[in-house]
Amino acid sequence: MARREVATIQELAQCTGQEVALSDWFEITQERIDAFAKATGDFQWIHVDQERAARESPFGVTIAHGFLTLSLLSRFAQSAIDIRQPFHLVINYGLNRVRFPAPVRCGARIRTRHLLLEAAEISGGWQLRWQVTVELEGSDKPACVAETITRYYERFP
Repeated sequence: MARREVATIQELAQCTGQEVALSDWFEITQERIDAFAKATGDFQWIHVDQERAARESPFGVTIAHGFLTLSLLSRFAQSAIDIRQPFHLVINYGLNRVRFPAPVRCGARIRTRHLLLEAAEISGGWQLRWQVTVELEGSDKPACVAETITRYYERFP
């Protein structure tokens, strides 16, 4: 599915209940995993010690932090969905549910599917609720399934 472009958020709202976008594949490298570990202070060996992971991990390699995968959702959404309507402010408002059914091994490629669950007008703009599924290339199990909430403000109340 190509990058989804819509003129207005009202046009996007008409897609409620549909898969709206599919992102491009993105490789998870050890450098990215290490940078995330440094940024968060989470240096658990299963993420950063390649030799030990090869010896002791059931995965045979290091794996990405679950929260690294989650933190990439904004990047994927921005690259997969373009609302040409200008907004004063767009924010991640929260998450209702997040699961990590399968690990993301170092070197794996992931992409996202964006299903629009709800679009509602709020004071100053719109609130969209999404189901975002992070797919692992070559796997039947997703790496992450998250229900996200994004707010699009035309003006801040």
